[in-house]
Amino acid sequence: MRRFGNALAAFSTRWIPDAFVFAVGLSVLVYLLALGLTDHGPVRLVGDWYAGFWGLLEFAMQMALVLVTGYALASSPPAERAIARIAAMPKSAPAACALTAVGATLLGMVHWGLGLIAGAMLAVRVARSCRERGVKVHFPLLAAAGYTGLMVWHSGLSGSSPLLVNTEGHFLQDAIGIIPLSETVFQPFNLAFLAAMLIGAPLLLMSMHPAREDAEEIGAEDEGAAPAGAAPAKAARRALSPAQRLMHSRVPVLVVLVAGLVHIVPAIIGNGLVGLDLNLLNFVFLIAGLGLHGTLAGYAAAAAEGAKSAASVIVQFPFYAGIMGIMEHSGLLEVVADWFVSFSTPATYPFWALISACLVNLAVPSGGGQWAVQGPIVVDATASLGLDPGVGVMAVAMGDQLSNGIQPFWALPLLALTRLPAGKVLGYSAVVMVYGIAAASLCISFLS
Repeated sequence: MRRFGNALAAFSTRWIPDAFVFAVGLSVLVYLLALGLTDHGPVRLVGDWYAGFWGLLEFAMQMALVLVTGYALASSPPAERAIARIAAMPKSAPAACALTAVGATLLGMVHWGLGLIAGAMLAVRVARSCRERGVKVHFPLLAAAGYTGLMVWHSGLSGSSPLLVNTEGHFLQDAIGIIPLSETVFQPFNLAFLAAMLIGAPLLLMSMHPAREDAEEIGAEDEGAAPAGAAPAKAARRALSPAQRLMHSRVPVLVVLVAGLVHIVPAIIGNGLVGLDLNLLNFVFLIAGLGLHGTLAGYAAAAAEGAKSAASVIVQFPFYAGIMGIMEHSGLLEVVADWFVSFSTPATYPFWALISACLVNLAVPSGGGQWAVQGPIVVDATASLGLDPGVGVMAVAMGDQLSNGIQPFWALPLLALTRLPAGKVLGYSAVVMVYGIAAASLCISFLS
């Protein structure tokens, strides 16, 4: 496994381009496929591309805020101390990979946003702690371990399609009614898959760790620099103007903190983790970060540092939205889905639906967006084959999440925080993806 992991990582480092190049190349590939397989001409396809190009602006802003607020929260003094204690636990490189993978997987099961940002931050902190303690750990492999949460999230409590079909008034209610989570997320085949990932993925990553002399550690940090936004000394504070002192006062933060808790506490108590959508997650990160930093000056400095990592998200998301526009408006998605249905049987359709969702996710890397365009096709197919619609929902959910292992779209925040090129990480995450596809295929084929 070590030789295999090293070989695949070397291949991906050499041949997998930067995430931005990947987005543009995938745009060209989907355009050519739509040109050959649909009745839309070249000019009309450009219109389809532009029609979808700005469709993820709200989502891109939400993702940018996940990065900024998550970074600011994790860099607060109390959070830094807590993460440092956790990061100091591994005594060997394989143990560091296992701890990071287990943490990211568990967080991903709870909420995909938590798995995304906290998994990346955990990988960075564990790598730094290991370097300081003389434990030589391969940082690209550790980053891949921090990405495992994005390969289980759609099977967890924040899965877009299971939550949507459990919501009154969803767009497919006339066809399938309301499907409770007991028939999707809490099905035995899905729970077995999650167990397989929680146990198998860390073991797989541990087995791929290169020899000590081949390990690539995280880069050294500048030493001795004062933390950004640190509170000024008393003498310096007295020299500030009254307006400047407000930035270093706790009073404005307390006002926002009280107002935030008035909304957050009833929302969490009333809806639980199932009601934790992306907006509420960002709001929780924001309020918690402000409270832990204590002053607006400290929080603003930490947020500014985190914003440096958001550029790739802001620039690249419109290209993926354009790909989604081609897939949806040209009818290419229906062509791909119908092709899989054409040779499926009731016994094999869950597997083929899962595989088709893996492929569609490469071009439509949004769980909710993919269900919106692929859901009606899957619902019709399960009805015609006499299958439980909940199985179709989870087939799409499983396939959607697993091909994240080779899709830089969701890796962008992790790549930004770790400052690693996509090729160094996706080779290792691809191995976990293959394992996950095998586990999911067996579970949904024989336990559903």
